[in-house]
Parts: sequence; C-alpha cells; structure tokens
Amino acid sequence: MGEHAGTPEEPTIARKPQPEGGQAPVVQRVRIRYAKRGPLRFTSHRDFARAFERALRRAAVPVAFSQGFHPHPKISYASAAPTGVASEAEYLEIALQAAVDPEALRAALDAALSPGLDVLDAVIAEGGNLPDRIEASHWHIELPEVDTAVLRAAVDAFVAAEEVLVERMTKQGRRTFDARAAVISIDVQMPTPTPSGAPAVPCAILELVVRQVTPSVRPDDVLSGLRVVADLEPPVSPRVTRLAQGTLTAQGAIVDPLDADRDGAAIVGH
Repeated sequence: MGEHAGTPEEPTIARKPQPEGGQAPVVQRVRIRYAKRGPLRFTSHRDFARAFERALRRAAVPVAFSQGFHPHPKISYASAAPTGVASEAEYLEIALQAAVDPEALRAALDAALSPGLDVLDAVIAEGGNLPDRIEASHWHIELPEVDTAVLRAAVDAFVAAEEVLVERMTKQGRRTFDARAAVISIDVQMPTPTPSGAPAVPCAILELVVRQVTPSVRPDDVLSGLRVVADLEPPVSPRVTRLAQGTLTAQGAIVDPLDADRDGAAIVGH
C-alpha cells in the first residue's frame, strides 16, 4: 500500500488541482474499491465522503464537477456499510475530466487518505450501472462471550423459521420487516484454538450472506432475528466486517462487481 497523507513523497496524478468550474466534459469514469479498517470503521458515510473529496483535491485528481451554482465532484457511492462496521469491500465511482491510469489513481488516493481508509482497487468503468451489480453482501460477525453451541442453536431456529419479523427505525419511521427472507446463507464458524496460556474467553463467529433488498437487511437485523427466535442477547457489542459484496451466482458465490470492467486484467490491490 502506498504511503499515507503527510509524507513528503505523497503522489499526485496531475500537475495542479482542476478548477471547480464544472464545464469540462466527462472523459473517463473510474470505479474504486476501498476498505474501512480498525478505528476508522466508526467513520460515518458523510465523514468518509468529506475525507474522500479532500483526498481528491490533495492528490490533484482531475475530477469532473456538476453544473449549477454549487458545483460538486461527480462521485457515486454504492451500498455503504453502516457506521461502526468494518469493510473490505466498499465501492464508489468517480467521473473525470481527463483520462488517468487507474493504478496511479489508486496509489495517489490511498496516500492522501488516513491509514484505515485504504484504496484497494481501481478500474476504468466499461459500462453498466455499478449499483446494479450489488446483489448481496458477505458478513463476518464476531460475538465475544457467546458460546458457539448457543449461537448454533439460535441459527438453527432462525433457519427453521418461515418468517422472522424485526423492527428498525428508518427514514420513513419505524418499520417491521422479515429478516429471514433476505438471508441466503447463515452458518456458525468453528472458533480459532486459544493460544497456550491465554484465558479461554468464548467468541462465537457467524458467517452471513444477505441479499440486497428494500428495506435493506443488515447484520444487526439478523442479530435481532436471533433474539426473536432464540432469545440470543450478546453481552458484548458484536464486531462486524463486510468481506465482500457484488453479483450473486447460482451457486451462492459473490463476484466482485469490478470484475465485469476488468476484461481479463490482473486485479490491482495491496
């Protein structure tokens, strides 16, 4: 990974930032995969958007701007993870006024962002709509102080249920919806053996693949469903990481949405 902001060798991809006039046409679109790691998982989507726009300016990216009295960078985000959730698979698309090398763009943006907001991949958009390629997400959920056998019993009850109704506050007010229907697969992972001499603190691990639906079903909704069907109440806040999101195959696998743009090119990343 390239060096982050503040280093004297911080790369840029243009001689100077583009003016915010917004008149230049879009000549290229680039799709980006980035990660939220460590403490930066608590970055809200709005805060990330501000940080990313600053990174675009710092890296002198020739980003295209909208028209009107208040032009803003043309950036489209796809299915951002909730605040407090780590992710290895967040996606966005930027429109550019000049063509750039995707790897140079990736390195420049990665250097301009704080460690923990890491730019992993960049490809030239080859058509299609990026959000349309986000059909499902794969989640890894660690439940400290929950016994694996207890979690397995709760998962069995969840899978056996035809419907699991949960409530959540949305922008439209409190909504009740079925958390079961969106779950493609849910399984309990065997815990990693405890190192010799370390205290044996249980930590159950849940692997979850959820289909993209409206309203969206999030990991906390599935945990609410486990509470509904089995009274499972984790004593400690779960640690949630999105491992992947993208197109869902007939076999239940998730395909990186950038693969359709790669056209056989090698994956760019760390």
